[in-house]
Amino acid sequence: MTAAEGSAASRSGARGSGARGSGLRIAACAKWVDLRPGVDALTGRVSTDERRFGFSAADAAALEVALRLGSEWGAEVDVVVAAPASAEGAIRSLAAAGASRAIRVDLPSGASSKQVAASLAAATADADVVVCGDYSLDVGSGSVPASIAHRRGAAQALGLISVTPESPGVVRVVRRLDGGRREHLRVRTPAVLSVEGSVATLRRAPLRSLRAGHAPTVEVIDPVGLAVASVRLDRTEPVRPRARALPGPNGSAAFDRVVELTGALVARTPPRRVDAADDADAAADAIIEQLAAWGYLDPS
Repeated sequence: MTAAEGSAASRSGARGSGARGSGLRIAACAKWVDLRPGVDALTGRVSTDERRFGFSAADAAALEVALRLGSEWGAEVDVVVAAPASAEGAIRSLAAAGASRAIRVDLPSGASSKQVAASLAAATADADVVVCGDYSLDVGSGSVPASIAHRRGAAQALGLISVTPESPGVVRVVRRLDGGRREHLRVRTPAVLSVEGSVATLRRAPLRSLRAGHAPTVEVIDPVGLAVASVRLDRTEPVRPRARALPGPNGSAAFDRVVELTGALVARTPPRRVDAADDADAAADAIIEQLAAWGYLDPS
């Protein structure tokens, strides 16, 4: 064993209370989003402000879950963030909570979920467990964790409210279902987990880690290129039914045209009352007779 390997093993052993130096790697994924976007009450247009950007409670919980798994298994923990260059200071503060490596995927804040998932899947290719927030605050589709699992061919357990590590590479989780039900699962690596924000509260970073020179250096990688669709959507409008062309009313005088539009003088069948409460056959015959008179049934 080289000196570098021995040092890495001792650091892993100092962190983990369970297995020592399991050789596993855990990645916590996050996304740089506006935490309090503004919405125009009249038009519904969403506006963002760089001063309000940060990491959601679900993303912070994902990092805390990853750190707990890393501590239990003696595994290295990476934090991988989809964000522009302006987020590097916040990424260093996030990684100072205990991550061994910080990676920034160079994506704008408005990147699509498909682009984010493809880039995060490529950036976490060497991770045995990937932990994500259940959904982001900007789009909220919750599709990114499932897409990462699909692209990596890994097991997935989404919408978790509890994550408990067992032996290295095995976690016991509780998943929220509709109707107040719960699903208990045992998941093995490789796996992608998504957690709700209430699962864990991110620990405070030590002051030493927050000082300049002690926080992990942020590695920057390019996003995965995706084919750009040839269709361009300029604007959207609510769906309105096509107007029907109706003939105008007849009559030379305004009164005659109003009478025709309202149908006030059109001959109608006057309403009639049929007392057949005690005779179901008579009531059915009366209904059939009237439907035939209106043309809904063939009298023959």
